[in-house]
Amino acid sequence: MAKNKSLYVFVCNECGHESSKWMGQCPMCKAWNSFSEEKIPEKSKKVNANNGRLVDKPILISEVSVQKEDRILTGMKEFDRVLGGGLVPGSLTLLGGDPGIGKSTLLLQVCKELSDRAINVLYISGEESAKQIKMRANRIGEFKNHFYLYCETDIERIENQILHEKPQIVIIDSIQTISNSELAGVPGSVSQVRDATAIFLQIAKQNDISIFIVGHVTKEGTVAGPRMLEHMVDAVLYVEGDGHTSYRILRGVKNRFGATNEIGVFEMGMTGLQEVENPSAYMLQGKPENASGSVVTCSLEGTRPILIEVQALVCDTNFNIPRRQATGTDFNRLNLLMAVVEKRVGIRLSQSDAYINVAGGMRVNEPAIDLAMVLAIVSSHRNIVIEQTMVVFGEVGLSGEVRSISQIQPRLLEAKKLGYSTCMIPKNAEVGVEIEGSMKIIRVSSIIEAIQHL
Repeated sequence: MAKNKSLYVFVCNECGHESSKWMGQCPMCKAWNSFSEEKIPEKSKKVNANNGRLVDKPILISEVSVQKEDRILTGMKEFDRVLGGGLVPGSLTLLGGDPGIGKSTLLLQVCKELSDRAINVLYISGEESAKQIKMRANRIGEFKNHFYLYCETDIERIENQILHEKPQIVIIDSIQTISNSELAGVPGSVSQVRDATAIFLQIAKQNDISIFIVGHVTKEGTVAGPRMLEHMVDAVLYVEGDGHTSYRILRGVKNRFGATNEIGVFEMGMTGLQEVENPSAYMLQGKPENASGSVVTCSLEGTRPILIEVQALVCDTNFNIPRRQATGTDFNRLNLLMAVVEKRVGIRLSQSDAYINVAGGMRVNEPAIDLAMVLAIVSSHRNIVIEQTMVVFGEVGLSGEVRSISQIQPRLLEAKKLGYSTCMIPKNAEVGVEIEGSMKIIRVSSIIEAIQHL
C-alpha cells in the first residue's frame, strides 16, 4: 500500500525548516541536500485539566509576586561568574564545545562541588557507561553520596527517573543521544533534539530543577541541531580553547539571568580544570622584554577586563603580493588598519609581509585593540621598542582618528593592578581623579600623535 504522505514531512537537518516536499536547497539557511523525511507524530487524545501549563488564565502583571531567587553556588567562582552569580532553580542551560575540549570534565567537577554540599545531583549519560564515568571521576576526587548516575537514552525513562528522584541538579550528556521512540528519525536528528529539549524545558520549569544539557558542535562552531535550540534554553555556554594549549575559556553567549559574553578562564591539569583567578597575569606570561612589535592592551570580555599582548612582525617580502596573517583577531581588520597607516601616516607597507598575533591563544574582535595593533605594526616596521610599562587601547577610524571606547575606568584599574604606570588612551576619554594621580595618562586624538610618542 502507498504510504499516507500527509503523515510525513521533510525537515532541514541544519535549521529545522519544514517542507511538504523534498528540495535540493533549504530556502531558509541555503544548505544543500539537507532535507530528510520524518514522520509526523500522532497527537494524543488525552488532555490534562490545565493542558500542562502552570496557569489556566491570563493574570495581571501587578498581581505577580516577585521574590529574589536564591541562586545555587556551584563552588567554582569562574563558573558562577559566567552564570551571573550561580544557578537559578528551574533554569535550562546549554553547554557546547568541540570534542575533547572538557565539557564533561567541567560538569563532573561542578557535580562534585555540589554533592559535597549535600545537593542531590543526577548525571544522565547517553554516551558513556557508569564504569567509564567512574574512571574519570577518580581523577577529579572523591564523590559524596548525593551524586547519582543513570545511563539511558530513552526520553520517557529519563523523564520518569527525574520526576521520581526529584534532584536539584540534572546533567544530560548529551542531548544528541536522547531519543523518543514515538518519533521517526535517528538520535541527534532535528526532530529528536527539538522534542527532547522541549520535554526537559517543561520538567525544569514545573519542578524548579536546574538542568544542564551538553550539545556537540558542528564544524562551523555552532551547536548541532536546529537553531531554535539556543532560543529555547535560558543560557548558552561555550567551552573554547586550543588543543595545543592548556587554557580553556567558558564563554556565555546568552544568559537570561546575567550578563552576556561573560567569560571564565580555566587551565587543564591532571585533576581536571583549575580556575585561573587572574587571567591578565596568565595571558602575559612569557612576554618578551626590549622587543619591538609587542604592545599590551586591555580587552573587555563581558564585565571582565583582561590585559593581553598584541604582537606584530613586519618584514620585507620576496614576492609580488605581500602576505598578511592574523591570529586571534579579524584578518580583514588587519588589512584595514594597515591601509589607514599607509594612507594617513605615509609609512609604506605595500612591500612588506605583516603578521599579527594575540599572545596566549585568545580570540579578540573588540575595536578597542585597534590602536595597539597600529602601534605594534609601526614598532616592528621601524624596530622601535615600546615602553614595557605602557598599556594602549582605543578604536581607530578610517581617517586615522582615535575614538573613545566603553568602560575606560575598569580597564585602567586592571592595568594599575598589574603594575603598569603609563596608559595611552583616546583624547576625549573620561578618567577618574584617583587614576589621574597614580598613572601617567597619554591622550591622543590620531594615530600620528600616538606614533610620535614612540
